[in-house]
Amino acid sequence: MRAIIQRVTKASVTVGEEQVSSIGRGICVLLGISVDDTQRDADYIVRKILNLRLFEDENGRAWAKSVMERDFEVLCVSQFTLQCILKGNKPDFHSAMPAELAQPFYNSILESMRSAYKPELIKDGKFGARMQVNIQNDGPVTVELTSPAGPTDPKQLLKLEKQQQRKEKTRSKGPSESGREKGSLRSRQDPSASSGAEGDVSSDREP
Repeated sequence: MRAIIQRVTKASVTVGEEQVSSIGRGICVLLGISVDDTQRDADYIVRKILNLRLFEDENGRAWAKSVMERDFEVLCVSQFTLQCILKGNKPDFHSAMPAELAQPFYNSILESMRSAYKPELIKDGKFGARMQVNIQNDGPVTVELTSPAGPTDPKQLLKLEKQQQRKEKTRSKGPSESGREKGSLRSRQDPSASSGAEGDVSSDREP
């Protein structure tokens, strides 16, 4: 799944002569669903869209607040052309999810956003229509997101799950204990080596 996220002062969607949706300050999201996407991809994209720190805080510090933290709006527009593959100079869209499957999947993504945030602040275009999207980019700020490609082989999935469980078990011990274990291991391997445990603490900022 691919998403183009633009920080905007305003944005709107028009179909024909009718404006179907509009927002003030917030983000405009162009979303392209691939034929291989699953709920896992949707969850990742929704989480990132709502938690990206694209806005300043109350003191003017840049890249400090998300759209949710500032109570700004989100305009989401289905955009299958993000799944384009060029064959020479001709765009090919076979990797995009077919419309009859993509529409309910896209609607479920919108519902996930509304459940995680304020429903009235999540706006939409018109799926499958020929839309004119007017975006007043603020900055300009544009971020491209692609959901991580996950393995489909059951054995590989099981292996990754066990690796994740080991990581979570290590984290639950706390940084100091983990650092002592690493330092102790280094000491056994090389008695003259310094453990450096104090600086061996990682930070996972994944929202």
